[in-house]
Amino acid sequence: MNKERLWNTARTWSMVAIGTAIYAFGLQYFILPNLLMEGGVTGISVLLNYAAGIPVSVSILVINIPLFLVGWRQLGRSAMVLTIGGTVLLSVFLWILEQGVAMGWFVPFRTEHDAILVVLYAGVTLGAGLGLVFRAGGTTGGVDIIARIVHRWRGWSMGQIMLVLDVAILGASLLFIPKEKVLYTLVSVFIASKIIDSIQDGVYAAKAFTIICDAPENLAAAIASQLERGVTLMPAIGAYSKDAKTIVYCVVSRFEIRKLKSLVRLHDKRAFIVINDVHDVLGEGFREE
Repeated sequence: MNKERLWNTARTWSMVAIGTAIYAFGLQYFILPNLLMEGGVTGISVLLNYAAGIPVSVSILVINIPLFLVGWRQLGRSAMVLTIGGTVLLSVFLWILEQGVAMGWFVPFRTEHDAILVVLYAGVTLGAGLGLVFRAGGTTGGVDIIARIVHRWRGWSMGQIMLVLDVAILGASLLFIPKEKVLYTLVSVFIASKIIDSIQDGVYAAKAFTIICDAPENLAAAIASQLERGVTLMPAIGAYSKDAKTIVYCVVSRFEIRKLKSLVRLHDKRAFIVINDVHDVLGEGFREE
């Protein structure tokens, strides 16, 4: 194994370990002490803990075993190695925190007067933890496996898939816990789904401009000189007019949107502009992998 591959492996497992540790912390520090819920297999494990006192660290691992078998066939060996590792790490971190609580070394955050504060921080910590695990290419088992399978087949956002599945599971939890707790949990799940998508999409969000204008070469030269951004010129033909066109394509940061709009209008007031969101931009001028 060369140094680059070794570094990538170490970085991947570090992200999985950090993500599962953050997720375990969110469960033990915010969710369990305030009798809130979670989605997926974790939610089932939390209910078992409330109803029968079964440690979450144990039930999560046991329930995930059949899902591992399905995921091994659908997601492949490499993805499931990370998934199984992530689930085991989650159970280990939960067990460590459970022992810390039992021995008085770790005091969870418990409140009866500021539930909004609890759900906000629970959503952020749980979403950040899962987002890091997903970004590394792994999961923590449970509906995460289902979410990755649907994401691969359909291309749907993993955060949205998990939100739908979690809502269904949380609806069933109304049989066991007060509806107020479930409603608060929905807020936490929604926040977590947004955090997951933000981490998945990357913090280097930018905008892609597709521009049809007169004198595209002059505009491209102006963008290159004034914004110092790369520009791609693509040949095209108008479907109605049958005229040959040259499309100007350029990706800029969020802070350069207004400047590029002004530059385009300065060169051609009738230019046709399409602006799209792009995520996790890699390359010169943005971020190197």
